[in-house]
Amino acid sequence: MTSSPSPVPSKGVSANGDPLRVVFCWSEINGYMAACFRELAGRADVDPFFIALASGRSSGTEAAFADDVVAGLPCRLLEPEQLDDEALVRELVAERRPDVVVLNGWRYRAYRRLPYGEPLRTEEHGGPPGFMMTFDTPWQGTLRQRIARFRLTDYLNRCAITVVTGERSWQYGVRLGIPQARLRRGMYGVDHAGLSECLQRREESEWPRRFLFAGRYADVKGLDVLAEAYARYRDGVARDGAGEPWALECCGTGPRGDLIAGREGIEDRGFVQPADMRDRFAAAGALVLPSRFDPWPLVLVESAAAGLPILCTEACGSSVELLRPHYNGLAVPPDDAPALARGLRFLHDRHAELPEYGRRSNGLAAAYSTSIWADRYTAYLREAHAGSPPRR
Repeated sequence: MTSSPSPVPSKGVSANGDPLRVVFCWSEINGYMAACFRELAGRADVDPFFIALASGRSSGTEAAFADDVVAGLPCRLLEPEQLDDEALVRELVAERRPDVVVLNGWRYRAYRRLPYGEPLRTEEHGGPPGFMMTFDTPWQGTLRQRIARFRLTDYLNRCAITVVTGERSWQYGVRLGIPQARLRRGMYGVDHAGLSECLQRREESEWPRRFLFAGRYADVKGLDVLAEAYARYRDGVARDGAGEPWALECCGTGPRGDLIAGREGIEDRGFVQPADMRDRFAAAGALVLPSRFDPWPLVLVESAAAGLPILCTEACGSSVELLRPHYNGLAVPPDDAPALARGLRFLHDRHAELPEYGRRSNGLAAAYSTSIWADRYTAYLREAHAGSPPRR
């Protein structure tokens, strides 16, 4: 699938005065990255092209995004077997004669092999491109991660710039041996301007008395803990005569939907397309994310941009950047249903304060807007273009 954005005037940043030609080798393009990529494609000084896995084909994905998620993007979507074809991927990248190639981590061998072998661009067209790599994996100190430093050294050294999500993945980058001078933060962004409308809609009437969970219905997301905590919360509210318990709306799909099926007060909406999630954000009073492991959950960032107070576990990597306890929400330990239940009650009892919590969330999320993301990436791409390590 290939589509092109509207033409834009060129002011040129590459060596020959043309816009910087960039190929992004990505995994799957979801709603938030499509918004970021669309913003970048509209810039005059960058000419991007996106190669990615077709929606719903990645491991662990239970539902596909609608085709219009990538509408207007200059892209080529691949089936899994095509993404395993190193020659095909190399040809797709080389035919764009890129100034910079952006590699999404090290999971896909076809992407990982691009910095090796014959140059992707001839001297006639400016010489080999620079490489920029991104990843969102947090440091956990596992044996596998410790070994990765030695396994990935050569690959990492071929990338002029490495962009991570936030503090936890930055710590992993340092432990991988990436010099701090080549590490950058800010891998992801969200449509802050569009999501801010949810806050405006919510403030036009009484703040909703509803909790929202959005994510995969999988053990790693802690749905069993959420179900137990929510039941404890309902019992506590009834016992204390603290008004009506709030409903819990769940948006997602996956193998563990049985954990919330038929539970009193829980509404299961199933998988919701990105375009429809704004209505769910606007109808909610707070986000609840009980994950056991979540490298840098974007739903937390989107919810903050939508002006929602946040209740999540310390396992949620993006909470480091987007959550301030007793300022715009609360963080609790993972796998602790009583603590999560107390967090639900904390929000319930502070209903009058939640609009201010929501405005604070919205402010914290402004740093991850698509416009700031595009500014950030343009600067990083220029660095990668100018400072690519020599090829061996």
